[in-house]
Amino acid sequence: MKFATKAIHAGQEPDPTTGAVMTPIYQTSTYWQKSPGDNKGYEYSRGTNPTRKALEDCLAALENAKYGLAFSSGMGATDAVLKLLQPGDEVITGNDLYGGSYRIFTKIFTKYGIKFHFLDLSKPENMLPYINDKTKLVWIETPTNPTMQIIDIEGVAKITKEKNLILTVDNTFASPYLQNPIDLGADIVMHSVTKYIGGHSDVVMGALVTNDEQLYKDLWFIYNACGATPGPQDSFLVLRGIKTLHLRMKAHCENGERIAHYLKTHPKVDKIYWPGFEDHPNHDVAKKQMRGFGGMISITLKGADLEETFRISSNFKVFTLAESLGGVESLINHPATMTHGSIPKEEREKVGVTDNLLRLSVGVEDIDDLLEDLANALA
Repeated sequence: MKFATKAIHAGQEPDPTTGAVMTPIYQTSTYWQKSPGDNKGYEYSRGTNPTRKALEDCLAALENAKYGLAFSSGMGATDAVLKLLQPGDEVITGNDLYGGSYRIFTKIFTKYGIKFHFLDLSKPENMLPYINDKTKLVWIETPTNPTMQIIDIEGVAKITKEKNLILTVDNTFASPYLQNPIDLGADIVMHSVTKYIGGHSDVVMGALVTNDEQLYKDLWFIYNACGATPGPQDSFLVLRGIKTLHLRMKAHCENGERIAHYLKTHPKVDKIYWPGFEDHPNHDVAKKQMRGFGGMISITLKGADLEETFRISSNFKVFTLAESLGGVESLINHPATMTHGSIPKEEREKVGVTDNLLRLSVGVEDIDDLLEDLANALA
């Protein structure tokens, strides 16, 4: 099936009891057993739930993978991957990361003896000097949050396969519509389902998908044992959201392109980060591994201090100043004090996350209203 068909049908069959077309919300914590261990495949909803299972199968299909797991948040999914590791293991990751990922790496898992290397991965070979017999996992985002760095997934995967390392790709910014890391050699794909996949700013959820049966079994054990699993109502809402993912992503891409070109020549804008520009670093890689450039854009404001940046970011009427991204509504975010506030100032500024940087999540509103809002806010 093509993507749009999978988005609407994958993992979902008419309910065998009633014929309901939409997967029912199985609002139950436990399940009847004919005798101990003799059940219909479901025992307790922390581990398995029919509504969640339909979602997991759909998510796997969208990423061209065999196995999917839904978590109660993207951080719950990230936590599960890191729990595959042992004290003394080492992780290679990028130097521009979502603040929550940086926080869980440095504030939680370093306490358990895991070492992280934060590197410029614009060239895959940059990781080679850091690989040793303790290296077990490579974790990348592409495009990165918030400076839209592009990392060559296929190039990184070639190295991780040779070195027998697990490659996990955070595919949140691209969504399965624009990029499929499994096809490029990744072992695990992580999503903050809260974002584009859910798409309506009404659910917090995460997901992992993989083609590797043993990885799936190991992750399922952690998922069930540690319990960061979502409820059926949220699973139902995400299934519903996915049905329009292909339509929404087309609109995000179209609006994003219009706004990126508008901002590129705006007198108040100093730098703009959007992978669709030919002068964006690794644009050729983005063009090769993505099917579009998305609706995420970051800008720095020319000559603006923190006070002026706050004034401008609070001056929007259609864009909403808020955390998160990927919803149908346009959002504006100040990473230095919001999504990336947990990263020390000197570390985030090394990669361009400065006090005058704003991140835009371009929604699917009428483009003329969005452009007018930008013009007024930046005036």
